Amino acid sequence: MAGDADSAIRYLRSPQAVRERCEAVFEFVRSGQSRHFRLDFSRLGTARDLAWQVLRESYADPALIPCHSRVQHFGVGGIDRLGRFEALLVEPRERARALTELIVTSVLLDAGAGSSWSFSELDSGIRCGRSEGLALASFHCFLDGTLSSDAGHPWQADAAGLAALSADKLAQAFQVGADNPLVGLEGRATLLRRLGQVLDAPLFSGLGRVGGLCDALVARASAGQLPAADVLGVVLEALGPIWPPRTQCLGVELGDVWFHAAAGGAGPSQGLVPFHKLSQWLSYSLIHPLAAAGVEVVEQEALTGLAEYRNGGLFIDTGVIVPRYEAVTRDLHPASSELVVEWRALTVALLDRLAEQLRQAMGLDAAQLSLGKVLEAGSWAAGRRLAAELRQGASPIAVQSDGTLF
Repeated sequence: MAGDADSAIRYLRSPQAVRERCEAVFEFVRSGQSRHFRLDFSRLGTARDLAWQVLRESYADPALIPCHSRVQHFGVGGIDRLGRFEALLVEPRERARALTELIVTSVLLDAGAGSSWSFSELDSGIRCGRSEGLALASFHCFLDGTLSSDAGHPWQADAAGLAALSADKLAQAFQVGADNPLVGLEGRATLLRRLGQVLDAPLFSGLGRVGGLCDALVARASAGQLPAADVLGVVLEALGPIWPPRTQCLGVELGDVWFHAAAGGAGPSQGLVPFHKLSQWLSYSLIHPLAAAGVEVVEQEALTGLAEYRNGGLFIDTGVIVPRYEAVTRDLHPASSELVVEWRALTVALLDRLAEQLRQAMGLDAAQLSLGKVLEAGSWAAGRRLAAELRQGASPIAVQSDGTLF
């Protein structure tokens, strides 16, 4: 039984499992068996055309599109904050560690902010909310030494510094107040405190710092290369203990993994659908610090699309995913609900199909227009545009959030 459980956990931590289980739920909905949604494939061209339009507005040359990652958000307002920070870090491995710490903590703090919160950057006067606002807030939180226990080395996230992060301290760093509420504040602070508690694990290289994860990944590289699926596997193993209680396999917390009767499979993994939204986005984002450490992340197409509300909203708002009843878009739904699991699984499956349609329309192949590029410049941006036009930026389906999911 232990061997079966170990095998199931390894499988559920793979991008292959994300695709296969999402495809199983996709087929369930496509065959008309869902109580919540139906699919209208005649509308996929509408989603493709909007994604293409948004993509071309920002990037005349697809070769210039970066991979979808946290890194781009640090440049809001056209300011190269990350480049300026990197220039201050002279030693290459320390630069890679610090970048890893900034990116990991920023991604973990990125779950949906809600529509009422925003962050104001004093130097530039820029004020923004949602992902860009969270990027700015987390960037300055890190640079101000909020996550470090060593005043002489403020640009690090170490065990003691993270353990001391209270919700009040995070609220101050993120400018949270009665008139500027942030969804899931306590959940975010708890998540980072739990991160501090696991930094003595081998996958953090004994450094007592988040940056030890970079060292662990570098050690797994061969000839300066590391497959993207391996990055995700290490991220999921390293961060697995920090997630709030959700789905377990024989006592092992699986993270962003949920049950759906149509998911298929056998043994301990039967019926489980992994998404690993934050962990996959983190894997995409770690490409940058690993490059700073001299490691190239290869086989990036193994990673999947991200099951979050901008990508999922694109397919709802263009009519590809059609709710079967009014309460789907009216009520607040638990993240564990069959409805939300179906929506997220459909999103992952449809993103693969959208990427292929975009490549065909633009005469490009997967090497020229990777899924990571589609996520960055096409689906996410198009979903955000529609949300702004239709609902002042809100998600078309409301999901209960503890600050660690979306």
